[in-house]
Amino acid sequence: MNYLIVGLGNIGEEYAGTRHNMGFMVLDAWAKASNAVFTPGRYAARAEVKFKGHTFILIKPSTYMNLSGKAVNYWMQAERLPIENVLVIVDDLALPFGKLRLRPDGSDGGHNGLKHINETFGHQNYARLRMGIGNAFLKGRQIDYVLGAFDEDERNALPELLDRAIDMVKSFATVGVERTMTLFNK
Repeated sequence: MNYLIVGLGNIGEEYAGTRHNMGFMVLDAWAKASNAVFTPGRYAARAEVKFKGHTFILIKPSTYMNLSGKAVNYWMQAERLPIENVLVIVDDLALPFGKLRLRPDGSDGGHNGLKHINETFGHQNYARLRMGIGNAFLKGRQIDYVLGAFDEDERNALPELLDRAIDMVKSFATVGVERTMTLFNK
């Protein structure tokens, strides 16, 4: 069975390694560990990874965050995948750094990438893996925070965090969203 795994982020060197690019970072780590290579495609860079008889189509939208729905919709149609086989990986200010939460659906929580996907689909009934980035910023400094680099402690914790996110995506495909939530959402 095939799955579309969408890592949200912004393209460009100036955004690499920032909190807002957690989705890209998960897919980059998975591709590297699997010797998969991203190739430029329409609205996204695409790579393919196989695990236990499943094919994971990893996409990193090239549309910038605020137009993510365009890439998700295009690749879902191009790969002929039902919404149940789509998982979006996104950073989340409302969760402390290091907390991962899988949900079968839900609101955009103020995240512009999810907001555009919801608008594109006309609903919010798709799975998402929210990756906590914390909210240690002063009033009015949210944009600087999400587009800022991780501090040293966070950078040191990232490899394990990215591995856990990859394990959650594999679990999503092999045992389903509900069982994965039970196993990982602690």
